Amino acid sequence: MSSQESAINQGAIGTEAAKAQFGPPQFDDPAAEQTFIKTRLAAAFRLFAYYGFDDGLAGHITARDSLDPETFWVNPLGIHFAQLKASDLVRMNHAGEIVEGQALVNTAAFMIHAAIHQAKPEINAVAHAHSKYGKAWSTQGRLLEPLTQDACLFYQAHSVFSHFSGVVHEQSEGQAIVAAMNPDDVAVILQNHGLLTVGKDVDSAVSLFVQLERACENQLLVEQLPNKQLIPEQVAKKTREFIGSNLVVWGSFQPLYQMIEMLDDSFKA
Repeated sequence: MSSQESAINQGAIGTEAAKAQFGPPQFDDPAAEQTFIKTRLAAAFRLFAYYGFDDGLAGHITARDSLDPETFWVNPLGIHFAQLKASDLVRMNHAGEIVEGQALVNTAAFMIHAAIHQAKPEINAVAHAHSKYGKAWSTQGRLLEPLTQDACLFYQAHSVFSHFSGVVHEQSEGQAIVAAMNPDDVAVILQNHGLLTVGKDVDSAVSLFVQLERACENQLLVEQLPNKQLIPEQVAKKTREFIGSNLVVWGSFQPLYQMIEMLDDSFKA
């Protein structure tokens, strides 16, 4: 039994048939998978708007294309996350060329996301925003501590990129962010900037971002309190292995998607 299977078996009780149905969908048709990816990506932007992770023209989420993995989908410049639809998305290649769509794309989105997608083929989605608590914690230039069960998701699985040189507009800056990432990292705290998460799919990257923002909020609250108690290293690692498995991270997005779909499913258009 794999560690992923072990995690879900420990975390859910039910029939084998029910467990077999819980997980990312599998596709035989890359075109159908492309439609699915674009729909999930559009829903992710609606979720970011719901949580207030929108800040002017800042913030972007990307997803590797299933038909042409050397390209990725990204949000166009100037459309509010709360109004974005799957048909609004733009597809780019790693050279910075628009290969599908007519809209403008944030230069920083290309510089950061293209570098990660190109360097790490195992990463299919990248989420970045200037969220309230992520921005605040990023000013500390410190890793998050294993303060709670939820924070253990990022224990020894995130880095700090400490070189802030202004708005990212050079390819070398995106490459420097990649260089700051350890092989097992699922997140980066961009000092004086914001947060970034990565995943095997849109669901995972966005689920991680929501949880990272909450971990930053909790860390900021705890900083004001005396006598904080850290979770011991071995317990933190054990907890991360459980709540950080691919299946559990993916699963954490499913209720969020259902909520956004219930509120307004126009993102599918």
